[in-house]
Formats: sequence, structure tokens, C-alpha cells
Amino acid sequence: MMTEKKKVMIVDDEEDMRNLIQMYVERDNFETYHASDGNDAFNILDKTNIDIIILDVMMPDIDGFTFCEKLRQTSNIPIIFLTARGDEWDRVYGLKMGADDYIVKPFSPSELIARIDAVLRRTNQGRHNDEGLFVKYGSLEINEKGRKVRVNGSSIGLTLKEFDLLLFFCKHLGQALSREQLLEGVWGFDYKGGVRTVDTHIKTLRIKLGGFGDSITTVWGIGYKLEV
Repeated sequence: MMTEKKKVMIVDDEEDMRNLIQMYVERDNFETYHASDGNDAFNILDKTNIDIIILDVMMPDIDGFTFCEKLRQTSNIPIIFLTARGDEWDRVYGLKMGADDYIVKPFSPSELIARIDAVLRRTNQGRHNDEGLFVKYGSLEINEKGRKVRVNGSSIGLTLKEFDLLLFFCKHLGQALSREQLLEGVWGFDYKGGVRTVDTHIKTLRIKLGGFGDSITTVWGIGYKLEV
């Protein structure tokens, strides 16, 4: 019995880059759709059920950050930024806008496929486990099965990895955790990125959690901990 192919939309204004990414992902049995800018991408989304989006930042008309922000108002389709803009501010901003991952060009084809697979696995888990009770941590309420978060009764939109990070903190409440422990516990043993990934996600998590974000404190010389 053949498994239905997952649909990947590649949004990049450079045709050569779109074709290169297409070649890599179709080798791994994905079906691809091309968009040269944000407007093209929205037109495709109106007609097709896309499973994941590979998104560039620097594009005409609607840039990648703006596209991501607009899409997040109506959809939780997973987004991976794939861009030449690798400054920390860009990575933080991209994740804050709602991206699920951020890869800097030039990139490894095998890493791209691994990141796509990882994001899709987490997304499918979140879609199929949409029930469960909220557990309170001060003003924070977290539903592990439903992957939902509320602060002071208001829902907070987190990316899949931000949710995993927050949940890991809650399960180790009051414990000082090193960046290496967080990287291993949230991203896994085989993750190839550096510990700066942890810092980037914690910055965006603090911002999204508002006042509760101050509960994630820096432990100098060690890492971070959640105190409620």
C-alpha cells in the first residue's frame, strides 16, 4: 500500500534555488509546489493542502517574515525558514513570527530533509493529541496532550519547538539546566546545531509569554531555570 506523499511548498524568488530544493526533497518522496513570492504562495494555499513550507526571507512584495506573520493569523502549517540571513536577530525574529525552524544557506541537503521530517513528526503528534487537562504553574496553564498554553487565561501561540522547550522546563521546575541539557532534552541527541539555538528559542519564548516569561531566569555559569 503506497503512502500519500507529503506536500512541500518552496517559496523563494530564485528559480535555481527552488529547483535545487525540489531535487533534494523529491528524492525523499515529497511532492513539491513552487512560489516565487508571498502572493504566489497565498494563491497556492487557497487551492492546495500544503503540509510544510520552506520559506526564504528576502523576496519582493511580501518578504518571508511578513508572509509568516500573516499566515500565522489563520494557519498553523509548519514553516522552515531557509535563507542567507543568518544574524541572530534574524533568527530570533523569524521564530518570533511563528516559524518552526530556521536554516541558514548554504545548507546541507541531508540536514534539510532531517529538519523537515522532525517538524512534520512533531506537527502530526500535536494534531492527533488534542485532548487533555491543563496543568497550572502559577499563571501558566499547559496542556501537554493538546499542546496548548494559556497565561492568565489567554491562549499563547507557540511553535512546536517553543512548546517542547517550555514543557521541558515545567517538568524540571526549579532545576538549573545547562544549555547542553536543554539541547539534548528538547532537540535530541542527533541534533547538529549549537547551543546558541537554545538562547534564541528562550528569547522568543520569554517574549511570547509576556510577564510570565520573566519566570525563565538565567543561571550564570550554568544555563536557565523556570521558577514559579
